[in-house]
Amino acid sequence: MTDQMRTVTRRRTTVWLQEYGVYAAIGGLLLFNVVATSNFLSLANFRTQLLQAAPVIIVALGMALVIGTEGIDLSVGAAMALAAAVVPLYLGYGPMIAVIAALAVGLFVGVFNGIMVARIGIQPIVATLAVLVGGRGLALVIADGQLVDIQNPAFLALGSDELFGLPISVLIAAVLAVLTGVLVRRTTFGRQLVAIGGNRPASALAGLPVRRVLITVYALCGVFAALAGVLATARLRASDPADIGLLMELSAITAVVVGGTPLTGGKVRVVGTVAGALLMQLVRATLIKHDLPDSAAQMVQAAIIVVAVYVTRERGTR
Repeated sequence: MTDQMRTVTRRRTTVWLQEYGVYAAIGGLLLFNVVATSNFLSLANFRTQLLQAAPVIIVALGMALVIGTEGIDLSVGAAMALAAAVVPLYLGYGPMIAVIAALAVGLFVGVFNGIMVARIGIQPIVATLAVLVGGRGLALVIADGQLVDIQNPAFLALGSDELFGLPISVLIAAVLAVLTGVLVRRTTFGRQLVAIGGNRPASALAGLPVRRVLITVYALCGVFAALAGVLATARLRASDPADIGLLMELSAITAVVVGGTPLTGGKVRVVGTVAGALLMQLVRATLIKHDLPDSAAQMVQAAIIVVAVYVTRERGTR
């Protein structure tokens, strides 16, 4: 085989891995679990896996939009913790008010991130890292460092009840995935987002509203993270800002990158992001069901990120 043929073969393999690797990995894990994991095909198990994956999917969708602009948001876990801390404060006014208050906090976090990145010019990783630290600290202050049990049945229904045979949180994640896909592919905003991620200076010269798009993207990411915090709180039946959203930024970034959205921006793969989140949940569940600690799943996630980024880099340099 000549060098040229090897190069062509390697390029095709790289492209295939980025486009379809996440789906092949899911298929391989499913096959392994069908053979090696007892009760894997039960409806109860699938329901549990989807329930656990739903918050990750929601956060990852917002993260995908941010990464599509060549940014990053490390504050999503803090936004979840803030939402969880705020919910008990407003449940006395009704579950709808509590949810709206939590989403408003997420919106504030996102807009704050967007202003620091788009208007002040701080690097996204630095701006959102500061909010990660400060936001979780503020959440602990709001909650006074205490875990608060939640008894409101209407609010808890978000984490336990079903609609059309599916858990409400899973349906919310599915609807958001569809809406995000429409936003990216069918709207002017989506095309502007991708253009800005591909070449921000050229987009500015072309007259695109770069600052407005960036602030909107970070605002959406903050709202999505807060919604995930609300759903996680309802599912756990308690507000625990010290734990909710912990390391969520790792899970979300992994899902986005494994799903084929490059960290260099200019592209958003919504279906791939959902598949990436499901893959991460399957990896974690598989390791735990075979008596490996949760820390092993985190190490596997780190390895998957390295491989996914390498594949993206290989494709971008050819």
